[in-house]
Amino acid sequence: MSFSAADVKALREKTGAGMLDCKKALEEANGDMDKAVQILREKGLAAAAKKAGRAATEGLVESYIHAGGRIGVLVEVNCETDFVAKTDQFREFVRDIAMHIAASNPRWVRREEVPAEVIEQEREILRTQALTEGKPAHVVDKIVEGRLAKFFEENVLLEQQFVKDPDKTVQTLLSEKIATIGENISIRRFARFVLGEGLEAKKTDFAEEVMAQVKR
Repeated sequence: MSFSAADVKALREKTGAGMLDCKKALEEANGDMDKAVQILREKGLAAAAKKAGRAATEGLVESYIHAGGRIGVLVEVNCETDFVAKTDQFREFVRDIAMHIAASNPRWVRREEVPAEVIEQEREILRTQALTEGKPAHVVDKIVEGRLAKFFEENVLLEQQFVKDPDKTVQTLLSEKIATIGENISIRRFARFVLGEGLEAKKTDFAEEVMAQVKR
């Protein structure tokens, strides 16, 4: 299957990969655009894995305010150089991560940060649920581990489905960005604030409020 320069450009726009890489991917895929995307993604993820161990001490702290000031997020994302930190592509990525955190409310960045006691408590809750549902004892452990994986997917940032593209996880998005930018990138930490969270709502006696107005 043949392909044109327009196809190479379209592939570059779709993946963010370099023109030469796009051309090679289309050649390898015999002009099949979807297959070329997959080839670039696989190569990109492999390249990202090689960069993962490199020091990333530059980057940005980004804020995101949502819902009329009712939800706020601060996130620190690191890269290797100040040059990359100033690029529009990196800044857009950091903003997307902050927005995702506001929308999806993760509790931890990565699975390794989840306290052992939290995991054990969750495991016991899931075990009790499975037994209460009448699941056979010999499959309970397998059911518990499956549901525990779901717990991680819901609460760990890197394992959540990315809000702007649910077909990929935040980890996949991060790996693709590393491959495209060419530097190691690390989501270090975040804080998410919800207006009034943890405060008791003030209770008002409507009758007393009216009487107070009358007496004025």
